[in-house]
Amino acid sequence: MLLKKLKQKSPLIYFICSRIVTMVFLLFFLGFALFGLMELAPGDIVDQMMTQQIMASAEGGPKAGSLAQGQENIFDDAQLAKTREELGLDKPFYVQYFRWLKRVIVDHDLGVSLISRAPVSFLLGSRLMNTLILNLISLVFITLFSFILGVYFSSKAGTRLDVGATFFALFFHAFPGILLLILLQLFASITGLFPVTAYPDFPYSEAPLKFTFSYMHHIFLPLFCSFLGGVGGTMRTIRATMLDQMGMPYIFALRARGISEKRVFLNHAFRNTINPYITGSANLLASLFGGSLILEIIFAYPGVGRLTYEAVLQQDINLVLANSMFLSALVLAGMLISDILLAFVDPRIRYGAEK
Repeated sequence: MLLKKLKQKSPLIYFICSRIVTMVFLLFFLGFALFGLMELAPGDIVDQMMTQQIMASAEGGPKAGSLAQGQENIFDDAQLAKTREELGLDKPFYVQYFRWLKRVIVDHDLGVSLISRAPVSFLLGSRLMNTLILNLISLVFITLFSFILGVYFSSKAGTRLDVGATFFALFFHAFPGILLLILLQLFASITGLFPVTAYPDFPYSEAPLKFTFSYMHHIFLPLFCSFLGGVGGTMRTIRATMLDQMGMPYIFALRARGISEKRVFLNHAFRNTINPYITGSANLLASLFGGSLILEIIFAYPGVGRLTYEAVLQQDINLVLANSMFLSALVLAGMLISDILLAFVDPRIRYGAEK
């Protein structure tokens, strides 16, 4: 009864609440699936720790031989089992997951990294801002240039310029992003015009102004790659929407009333290109966050994607789960925001309203 009244009085609020509930269930099943997939991986973090200690002792100098011969005594089954029990790895994966979930919900604690023993919240917070800044800058540039180029080339439809722009848009949209990143890094290495890493080698607190300019110089090539990969598809969507709108009956009616072509083009047809972009922006944001994983690995950028990759290699389940869940929550929140914006931009959309 209460939900029905809320749906009648505030359809948008009801829609937001229902989407949030859906997001919670999606995150729950995502975390469950991640735990299950990590369980299927060969070995566990105890094996990783054992391997690291063996390698460290093997590189320790003259005593390496005797240490290597005594590893079987050091890492016996009883000690390994005790270590797994201390870390909670002796339980089935679903028991581990519900323990982690209880700790997060009740104690608001993401746990500690099983490798570094540092709090997961600290590791995530130290990398999160870098990833957000990189992807938000990419989103702003892709949005700005997609609208400018999409609107401009829609006015040049059928010309050689439009055909050439469409060809290059399709080419870079289909070009493998990982290959483009490697080629750009080779370009930076050969020419020396740009750094081969995407982050300055000194902290922001040391020299804020110098760090800002150095940061812009370091991330230029990764941003350029992200821009080329994202602007092609978005520009083509806006161009196609503009051409579709220019053939609508209301456009002929506006022209018949003597309204200038510039006003028809920008004030009326252009406004109707916003809806498809808002709908596709959530997918664009998801692709940016997904692509930043490869970008951060190749250009050694200290972001959440690279942190997640290192955690997966080390099978640090607490770190993997926290990073993956947080990025997934950001993508789901972006989709929710795009749906809400549609209701404000287009008065015809009424979420949850009775028909």
